[in-house]
Amino acid sequence: MRKLPVILALTAVATALVSFAATRSSKGDISRNLDIFTSIYKALQTNYVDTIDADKSMNTAIAAMLDEIDPYTEYISEADQDEFLTISTGEYGGIGSYIGERDGKVYVTEPREGTPSQKSGLKPGDVFIKIDGDSVKGMHSSDVSKRLKGQAGTTVSVQVKRPYVADSILDIDIIREKIELDPVPYYGVVKGDIGYIQLTTFNEKTFEKTRDALLDLKSRPEVKSIVLDLRGNGGGLLESAVQVVGLFVPKGTEVVRTRGKGVLNEKIYKTTQKPVDTEIPLAVLVNGGSASAAEIVTGALQDLDRAVIVGERSFGKGLVQSTRQLPYNGLLKVTIAKYYIPSGRLIQAIDYSHRNPDGTVARIPDSLTTVWHTANGREVRDGGGITPDVKVEYPEGNRLVYNIVRDNWSFDFANRYAATHPSVPAPEDFVITDTIFNEFKSFIDPDNFKYDRTCELILEQLEKASKTEGYLNPQVQAQLDSLKVTLKHDLNHDLDQNRQTISEYLASEILQRYYYERGATIEALKHDADLDSAATVLGDRERYRALLSPVRK
Repeated sequence: MRKLPVILALTAVATALVSFAATRSSKGDISRNLDIFTSIYKALQTNYVDTIDADKSMNTAIAAMLDEIDPYTEYISEADQDEFLTISTGEYGGIGSYIGERDGKVYVTEPREGTPSQKSGLKPGDVFIKIDGDSVKGMHSSDVSKRLKGQAGTTVSVQVKRPYVADSILDIDIIREKIELDPVPYYGVVKGDIGYIQLTTFNEKTFEKTRDALLDLKSRPEVKSIVLDLRGNGGGLLESAVQVVGLFVPKGTEVVRTRGKGVLNEKIYKTTQKPVDTEIPLAVLVNGGSASAAEIVTGALQDLDRAVIVGERSFGKGLVQSTRQLPYNGLLKVTIAKYYIPSGRLIQAIDYSHRNPDGTVARIPDSLTTVWHTANGREVRDGGGITPDVKVEYPEGNRLVYNIVRDNWSFDFANRYAATHPSVPAPEDFVITDTIFNEFKSFIDPDNFKYDRTCELILEQLEKASKTEGYLNPQVQAQLDSLKVTLKHDLNHDLDQNRQTISEYLASEILQRYYYERGATIEALKHDADLDSAATVLGDRERYRALLSPVRK
């Protein structure tokens, strides 16, 4: 009888191995299909009437195969690995500037504070003409980015054209440095007593930077609560996410578990370090751009009833990727598992294994999601991302403001303003005055400014419809003509009507020219609906505790 447990254990292992093997294609199928593919590839290279680019055709075949799986499984050639390694390590050799592309030209959008680009004098709006003596005409931003990157300590010479200055052609030598992507670009005290931490990615430096920010904020007597801002954070390293959660929960707490192919491929991740604070009131800000590792942090803190989640539903990425080394220094980034947060739920929004007949996929409808429970018994749902505890309603988008930002009117005006104003007040004190706003209105060229005039479009459609349906008699036409006069758009009027929202964008752009990302962030937080909602909850401890307590029935 003593051998019974061993026999049962061996049986369980054997069953698991059979189950694991059953999830893979047979060796015969794999071998046969590889032979077919190789034969087709060789036949094309040997017999096709025109020359076929071997690398291009193979990369096309690989991309088509991987596209059938999910958007996160991808082949990364040796030439394309710089960006991938930058994301994971948080550093690269270069000048430290964001660049963009517009009207066939590549230009500086933002030199990062403290980097070679900023120290050498590059400004937003500078258009690249030459790099190391070579013209960049016809190059895309990705091409220019590769030319600007290089080993730390080396020099890159650029020629740029600067707008709104007399001597517009400038030659600048820049010494490259090791550029670190700071995962915590800003933290500080907001709303009088809230410690705010902006966390933009999860790389190898995220835990250390977040911990240092948290310790600094906690050392300030006025700080009574913490806001962790994960909006727009697309994720990164799973291990980094576990470490960040460990700052707020007891050591040894399960944060996430991953399950791969086969029942034996389950891994549990628990916090391993002593927390900084398990009691301080905590809110996490999320939106549709919060994904992957950001959702692990958000979901774990929600499932453990450690934080109130504020904002809008997160992206819904519950898949884990890992890299595999390939021949000729290639990498395969492949989805190896799904992750499950402490309540047991999977928050993946799209099931890529079940596609529509046309190959498309759709989000899992809310009606098909399952209820799970947090540590305190609160109901939460799987599928479709993390639903906030406090949902924030945002004002309807405005086409006028959208076009001002999209068509770079605010960006260009800020460049001109900075060229003629050597300084501005501190971000906390800066405001868009009547003088600045009127300057901006004069800056806009009505002939080149395009935006949807909704009232006029609706009237045009109404006139066409009434004519088609036989209602356009003289009386109706007169009424429509009268409305056209009354509702005719006036750009000056429309700008004044939207002054508050326009001023927020203008202020951020202008402050970025003097105080870089920190200045723009401080300005944005002045008018932040998510932060205001979090501050309201954190300032009402009774409501805060109620949100984290189970609903009594």
